[in-house]
Amino acid sequence: MTRLSLFNSPLLLGFDQFERTLDRVTKTSPEGYPPYNIEQTSKDDLRITLAVAGFSEDNLSVHVEENQLIIQGRQDDDKEKVYLHRGIAARQFQRTFVLAEGIKVTSAEINNGLLNIDLTRPKPEVRVQKINIRSAPPKSARRTSQSLDFDVTN
Repeated sequence: MTRLSLFNSPLLLGFDQFERTLDRVTKTSPEGYPPYNIEQTSKDDLRITLAVAGFSEDNLSVHVEENQLIIQGRQDDDKEKVYLHRGIAARQFQRTFVLAEGIKVTSAEINNGLLNIDLTRPKPEVRVQKINIRSAPPKSARRTSQSLDFDVTN
């Protein structure tokens, strides 16, 4: 089975220790709802897809707080309905993803019970700095500027 990880992306460097910690936490955590996929859609773009069947656009919240992408879902319980069997749980959830520096959320879209969140890493601005080369002063000029004057009148 192929092991997929957000931190295997070339966009995220230096998260190895964090990835190991996250792996330990997710293996011990019973909370796996909602299930999600992370795919690389292009060299600089990622997509997180969460299975959120039963949630509408109004029941979902996607926001970035510092370097964390937080997705929350909350369904209102319809108290007027009388259920003979209730197998579809109307439960709330929160998923949090740590974003590397520079990662931006570009869009969020819900379609057929799947919430797609697109992320991109902006291309770094290429800065060219020109360093002027100047001529060194002649050796005689350097010696006079480095000579020291002593006052010997005590």
